[in-house]
Amino acid sequence: MSGVAVVGQQRLSDLAGPRGGGGDSRVLKHSDGAWTRAAGGAEAMRTHLAPVRAELGAAHEGLPAGAGDLAALAELGAVRESWERRITTAQGECASLAGRLRAVARAQGETDEAVRSSFTPAAGGGGAR
Repeated sequence: MSGVAVVGQQRLSDLAGPRGGGGDSRVLKHSDGAWTRAAGGAEAMRTHLAPVRAELGAAHEGLPAGAGDLAALAELGAVRESWERRITTAQGECASLAGRLRAVARAQGETDEAVRSSFTPAAGGGGAR
């Protein structure tokens, strides 16, 4: 399971330690590193796609003037429009994916903190018996 390290054969209830607090923090940890690296990869792909539409446009410059009335020219224009839509869609998907991956990392961190604090004994109390 990527991003999670389990050490030893302990149960979740063992993490509380004696009288409900101060368990071994080395037992179960998650790392947001994999999630944030994946988000960075999605953002990098989006950035890499940014100049592609302009490059596609530059590659098609002058085609209408040099091709005359070729029927293939109309097909080429339709193919170009299709690729431009696909590139735009891919950029949007990359941006969405990056945001969702970062949200998972945040949610896991918040969950870890909530679980950690649930093992902290109540102030002034002796803990559960």
